[in-house]
Amino acid sequence: MTLPNPILPRTLAAVLLALATGVAMAGDVKLPELMQLLAQQKSGKASFVEKKYIGIVDKPVESSGELAFTAPNKLEKRTLKPALESLVLEGDSLTIDQADKRRFTVSLQEHPEVSAFVESIRGTLAGDRTALEKYYTVAVTGPMEKWQLQLIPTQARMAQVISRIRINGAHASVKTIEFEQADGDRSEMFITGTVAK
Repeated sequence: MTLPNPILPRTLAAVLLALATGVAMAGDVKLPELMQLLAQQKSGKASFVEKKYIGIVDKPVESSGELAFTAPNKLEKRTLKPALESLVLEGDSLTIDQADKRRFTVSLQEHPEVSAFVESIRGTLAGDRTALEKYYTVAVTGPMEKWQLQLIPTQARMAQVISRIRINGAHASVKTIEFEQADGDRSEMFITGTVAK
């Protein structure tokens, strides 16, 4: 009678444990977990480069500048190149300052499609799941080190403008935001140098 190799069961157990640990580590982050982590960031500043791919233009239209966020509801986007422009979203009010000195303010309540658009960014940065789910079907995939949030508009009016929004990040940092428009145009924003407070 041959005795079983005593090392074999231990080796098999170690392999199974390693596989189980690998599966757990590689698992997708859950939406409540991600939203909670993002909500802990009360403010931050970053640089951005945005590329807009427009059907009638051969090359992407590129702009760059600075972003600032102060929880729960203030978001600033200052475009420095190719022309100065400032967008300040605070509460229900969006103020736009353009290079030609024109300034105008829009109430988001009067423009629900604009509200849905800006809430995709502000709601993500604030970790506000309720705000996101007001306008979108929300799904998250990937591990915490490389997650992707996908937002699909639930309102017909918004779906006529935007077909999908993808937001990629790592831990509490948003790295890229991609808007796919219903007409086939799209834009990508690359965010670097986030400074959280």
